[in-house]
Amino acid sequence: MASPETFSDCPRNPTPIKTFVVRGGLSFSLVPMATGTTDIRQEQADICHAYQILRKGGLKEENIIVFMYDDIAFNENNPRPGVIINKPDGDDVYEGVPKDYTGEDVNVNNFFAVLLGNKSALTGGSGKVLNSGPDDHIFIFYADHGGPGVLGVHFPYYTLELNESSNNFSVGYDFLKVEFMVLGTFGTIGMPTHPYLYANDLNEVLKKKHASGTYKRLVFYIEACESGSIFEGLLPEDIDIYATTASNATESSSPTYCPRPPAKHAPLPEYTTCLGDLYSVTWMEDRYLKEKVSLRSNVMQYGDIHISSDVLFQYLGTNPTNENFTLVDENYLRSSSKLVNQRDADLIHFWHKFHKAPEGSAHKNTAQKQVLEVMSHRMHIDNSVQLIGKLLFGIKKGPETLNKVRPTGSVLVDDWGCLKTMVRTFETYYGSLSQYGMKHMRSFANIYNAGIKNEQMAEASTQACVSIPTNPWSSLQRGFSA
Repeated sequence: MASPETFSDCPRNPTPIKTFVVRGGLSFSLVPMATGTTDIRQEQADICHAYQILRKGGLKEENIIVFMYDDIAFNENNPRPGVIINKPDGDDVYEGVPKDYTGEDVNVNNFFAVLLGNKSALTGGSGKVLNSGPDDHIFIFYADHGGPGVLGVHFPYYTLELNESSNNFSVGYDFLKVEFMVLGTFGTIGMPTHPYLYANDLNEVLKKKHASGTYKRLVFYIEACESGSIFEGLLPEDIDIYATTASNATESSSPTYCPRPPAKHAPLPEYTTCLGDLYSVTWMEDRYLKEKVSLRSNVMQYGDIHISSDVLFQYLGTNPTNENFTLVDENYLRSSSKLVNQRDADLIHFWHKFHKAPEGSAHKNTAQKQVLEVMSHRMHIDNSVQLIGKLLFGIKKGPETLNKVRPTGSVLVDDWGCLKTMVRTFETYYGSLSQYGMKHMRSFANIYNAGIKNEQMAEASTQACVSIPTNPWSSLQRGFSA
């Protein structure tokens, strides 16, 4: 297995390719949010922005596959209905974004089916899949919530392929982007939560893709908390896959272009949300990754490191008439990204809604209730997991065991199936983990690694989780994340 390395400089776009032979498509997925309690997720803007870059780079729309719930642009919390921006004063990145898989068709199984080109495994949607060949290059981009060993159910990926003919250098693109965000974050009560994407399942699919001989090289970008854990100890060095992640296996990633306190001093005071993710907007705004992202976390690389020397335009395309589509506001990135943990992006939204609402108004009371519900949910899940650790291992050893980090390069858990069982057992008594609860996946892995049986986990969960909260983040009807 490849040992992780910190990322150096992201390769810049050199001489543009002149001939485009386009295949396949780009596929996005945006998450359903609860009306009235939604923060307009910055990852969705990342996705739309990436689509626009690919279109301007020469990709044809008929070769783009889209996974999207599509209830964000016109959400009541969006101050500009029908418009999504990825930076202050940025262009609308939503217009023209196509959709092939929407609603409940946005799920892990469909993503794997599209990636493997398996039409028979699809449920719903347009039926478009990634039809790649042995001479094609694939680019995958993910930007959403994550946790140790997992990616949220609605997560973004996009893939891109190119052909190199022996007589005439040409580019054949297959671009797939799927965005899965944890439905439990702000999902409507009663809306089911799909299982997380687990690291072992993703790596097995990537190995299967390699065994099928349907790509030449594959590059994988992930923007998510603890995203290094998706590949650490799992991704082989010899299957022509190179992966880079926004953080290592233990760190969070960071949003950017966030409202500054007080909200009236923000570049766009009408927005109460972060507009993008630092790692994502950095590569999309054509700047060096290491310089910006290291403000908070370590950008990592895994797999076949030699692929990192490839020029980026081979995967994204370059149309010389569309260069400089975006420019990064370096000062704003530096001043805002230092302060925000990715998991606190929802708190920023609710706090600024509360701050901006007129004193004594119904909006003020509603916003205050939302802030308190978010904090209550976080405290409840944190306290429940910590109590389970103390019940299983003792007051002193419990926290030590739950927080233990294996040596760099080690896989998160000894048995992924048993990890999923531990998670299901906890959720049986607690309710849905939600996107915030993903941070505790290492604790569940350590519980299994320490030799705890499922029966013991069930007993401890019964004692720790006396009642299941009923706020929008903990619906009993959401199902299991494993």
